[in-house]
Amino acid sequence: MDDQELEVLLQDLESDRVERKVSGADRDKICEAICAFANDLPNHRRPGVLFIGVSDNGNCAHLSITDELLVRLAGMRSDGNITPFPMMTVQKKILHGCELAVIVVEPADAPPVRYRGRICVRVGPRRDIATQQEERRLTEKRRAKDLPFDVQPVASATLDDLDLDLVRREYLPSMLPTDILAQNQRSIEHQLASVRFVTVEPQPRPTVLGLLTVGKDPRQLLPGAYIQFLRLDGTALTDPIRDQKDIDGPLPDLLRTLDEVFHAHIAVALDITAQPTDIRRPDYPIVALQQLARNAVMHRTYEGTYAPVRITWLNDRIEIQNPGGPFGQVTRQNFGHPGITDYRNPHLAEAMKTMGYVQRFGIGIALAQRELRKNGNPPLEFDVQDAHVLAMVKRRP
Repeated sequence: MDDQELEVLLQDLESDRVERKVSGADRDKICEAICAFANDLPNHRRPGVLFIGVSDNGNCAHLSITDELLVRLAGMRSDGNITPFPMMTVQKKILHGCELAVIVVEPADAPPVRYRGRICVRVGPRRDIATQQEERRLTEKRRAKDLPFDVQPVASATLDDLDLDLVRREYLPSMLPTDILAQNQRSIEHQLASVRFVTVEPQPRPTVLGLLTVGKDPRQLLPGAYIQFLRLDGTALTDPIRDQKDIDGPLPDLLRTLDEVFHAHIAVALDITAQPTDIRRPDYPIVALQQLARNAVMHRTYEGTYAPVRITWLNDRIEIQNPGGPFGQVTRQNFGHPGITDYRNPHLAEAMKTMGYVQRFGIGIALAQRELRKNGNPPLEFDVQDAHVLAMVKRRP
């Protein structure tokens, strides 16, 4: 949006595409506004704008727009509280002589968007939690041709391919606040559509996300949806095999099983010389391996390939390779740089955050590097190609 259009919106006190805040102090209200604009319930199909530094009546609040404030506002996009990620920009602007922070939020392609599990909407002057009817309207607004692959329907799948007990037992209680869950009187088809596990038209059809997250046998319909684990007795790929297994199943089972495999293979050495008390040091920190493996599951491509995520454990290193090269704003040149992140599977990332396998978006590599450094392991190494990304973790000396 150019400055002229922003100036018009700033002066239009009637527009439901605009919110004004005197300061950036009320984080919840700002996030709710971002969520509501992303949902675009009135179906404007145009951005909503949040002006920070101006009162409701349009008077300038003379707020100092610092870099710290802009960074904090921009961080609301990917801190995991608004899911899936909103498309938004944050800029410092001077409009009509007033210094402002301006957040421009694009309508989501696959609503509903939630803030801490609640669907915020705005119609006219009202911003509130969506009713069941409003939520249904948002679900029906999805533009199929624009959707990421992870929420595309799988033509050969049916509702029988989803584990509905897993949805009710684990996923919905993790995603929705207790009071919202208690009020839920919708059909299971509507509940599944709301979390993007099925499409709504012309009939309920499981999506890639639904099958990956709560499918009874995801690999049957998405052949690459598994992890191939190989433990070798040596330092070369041709050395004898000590252990191998294919790890598959719905996302919670797959990641739990992988954690068990990691724990079973990590060796812990006893250091009796470095400190007055004995210290047990693993050859690899479990948190680093979890972060890298979950990143591989989250960021890999599931489209047009039967290749699994491959984890090869050798005597001197672990190699974690996922199909699919850099995506979006991430390139071979900036891969792994702090603050540079993008999501090939944004709704799968949301599901992993919902179930507790991601604490905060965009910090997986940095967290893995930190844990390796604390444990005494060499730094991570990456081989980034157009068709795959390989992370190499070297054993602690």
